[in-house]
Amino acid sequence: MTSVFLAGESTVCDRQRSRAPMAGWGQALPLFLHGPAVINCARAGASSTSFVQRGRLGWILEQITPGDLLLISFGLNDMKPGEDVFAAPFEGFQANLRHYVNEARDRGAHPVLVTPHERRVFDRFGNMRRPLHLYPAAMREVAVRLSVPLIDLNEWSVAWWRQAGPEGTRAIFLHLAPGEHPNYPEGVADNTHLRDAGAIECARFVANEMRARVLLPAACFRNVETALDPARALEFPDDAAFAYLTKTRTTGGRR
Repeated sequence: MTSVFLAGESTVCDRQRSRAPMAGWGQALPLFLHGPAVINCARAGASSTSFVQRGRLGWILEQITPGDLLLISFGLNDMKPGEDVFAAPFEGFQANLRHYVNEARDRGAHPVLVTPHERRVFDRFGNMRRPLHLYPAAMREVAVRLSVPLIDLNEWSVAWWRQAGPEGTRAIFLHLAPGEHPNYPEGVADNTHLRDAGAIECARFVANEMRARVLLPAACFRNVETALDPARALEFPDDAAFAYLTKTRTTGGRR
């Protein structure tokens, strides 16, 4: 059976119950797939460089088999300073993406590039900013040059954020008032990470794009036209189970 591996950062990764309702779109992707296993190896704080250096890509490459998919989504952290994190968009970042693509193809797997969704940044006039700058464009260029399927979550998210505006996007991102949720008793205003509803809709877009590009058979998709209740649809593992799962998807041989 085909597996779908995810390599990415905090906007993709799974979240444990103590962090709910924060969620990555990779956590919601299984809601829209029937049959293929979704193996979410994305990690908070990862960049396209650190993901390799910490052995996470190596783990995926040990597990991946011919016919599997590898969805690759980086860019949010690659702009941050630090030798093990930073990669210039049209230099190190593109070189890293080529490495992911070539390594997956060498094993008979199918790489797919997914541009990261945009952050929630508006100026005082309500105009949306695009702080990811050239990273999505750099990924698009790699997709064209290497003939890799591209799912442009960034451009789609920009259209959604603009339509929702500064106020409407609060329900998409992790914005909670004090006392609104027990996990965030003092409230939170996070303009990078999604809450469950936003993660589900981003995952729906990714699944729809996978279906449109026939990256998996049509029978592998479900719920793509169905409204889902975020409070009921998305599962958050308890902290102990989450810690065990993330540990086994880090480095080393087959587990």
